Amino acid sequence: MSYEIFRQGLNAPICLTWEITYACNLHCVHCLSSSGKRRPDELTTAEAKRLIDEWAEMKVFYINVGGGEPMSRKDFRELMDYALTRSIGVKFSTNGALIDDNAAAWIASRDYLDVQISLDGATPATNDPVRGDGSYDRARQAMERLAKRRFPFKINATVTRRNYPQLDALYALSQQYGAELRLTRLRPTGRGGAVWQALRPTHAQNRGLYEWLLNHRDVLTGDSFFHLSAYGQPMDGLNLCGAGRIVCCVDPVGEVYACPFMLAPEFSGGNVRQPGGFAGIWRHSPLFAHLREWQVGGSCQTCNAYDQCHGGCIAVKHFTQRSLDAPDPDCVFQQPAPFPIPVKAASQLAGIAPP
Repeated sequence: MSYEIFRQGLNAPICLTWEITYACNLHCVHCLSSSGKRRPDELTTAEAKRLIDEWAEMKVFYINVGGGEPMSRKDFRELMDYALTRSIGVKFSTNGALIDDNAAAWIASRDYLDVQISLDGATPATNDPVRGDGSYDRARQAMERLAKRRFPFKINATVTRRNYPQLDALYALSQQYGAELRLTRLRPTGRGGAVWQALRPTHAQNRGLYEWLLNHRDVLTGDSFFHLSAYGQPMDGLNLCGAGRIVCCVDPVGEVYACPFMLAPEFSGGNVRQPGGFAGIWRHSPLFAHLREWQVGGSCQTCNAYDQCHGGCIAVKHFTQRSLDAPDPDCVFQQPAPFPIPVKAASQLAGIAPP
C-alpha cells in the first residue's frame, strides 16, 4: 500500500489503541497517560460493548488495549472475550503484576489474544527506578507463568539512555522465553515530559540503536523510530506519522485522540458518547481531516531524507514546545536541543538523572 494511501487515511484505523482505564498499581515515571487513578466516568460495560460492536461493523482487525493497568478493570476479561467473539483480535499491554496462575490459564486458552509485558531494563537496578520497586520481579514472574503454558508473549521496553546498554540482554531474555522483543520510543507525553530530558537516548545512542535494529530485524518497533530512517536505510514498519490517518486512541471516558502519544484536548476529535459515535469521529472529524491533508513543512520539505522520515514525530514536537513544521527534536542531522522542564518535575528526576 502506497505512502499516499496511508497519508490520506483509511476507512478504519489499523492501529487502534484503547486505554480502558487509568487505574494502575504502578506509577511509572514516563507514563504517557499519567495513570494511577481510575476516572469515575469511565465507559460502562454496556458502553464499551457498544463500542466494540461499532468497531466490528467497521471491520477493525485488532485493538491495542492498555491503560493504566487494563487488567485492573473488573470487566476486563468480559470485554476482551466480547471483542474476540466479534472477530476482533486483542493485543493488551500489562505490567504483569496481575497475571497469577488463574489469569495465565485464561490468557493461554484464548485464540487471537496477544500479550505484551512491559519491562524497562534487563535488571531490577535499571527497571525499578523507572517502573517502581519490585516491578521487575513481578514482570518476570508473569513471564514464567505464561512460558510454562507455552504462550508466546512479547516483552516491551521503552528505550532510554539507561537501558540502551542492555539491548542485547533484553533480546537474550526474550529469546530465553521464546518471546518477541518490542522496543518503543520514549516520548515527552504525560509524566514522560518531566523525565524526557534525563532519560532520552543520546545522539550517539540513537545512531547505535539504528544500527542495532538493522541487525535485529525480528525486533518489533511499530512506528517508534521512523525518524532514524534519515540515516539512510528505512526502518521496518511505518515511516510516517499515522496520527488520525491509520492510528488513533480512545481513552477511558470515550475521548478519541489522533494518537496515543497526543493525549491533549487540541488533539481530540470528539467523544464516542456523542451522536455518530466512533465511526463519525474517524470519518468526519475536522481534526482528522486536517491531519490527513497536512504534511510537515519548513526545512524538512527540502531535506534529502524527507522521504525516509517525513519530519518525525509530531507528538514529540508538540510536547517539547516546538512547531509541528520543525524537525524532530531527535533529528539525525542536528545535535539534540534541550527543552524547559517544569520546576515541579525536579523531584521526579531523583534517582534517574543521566549518568
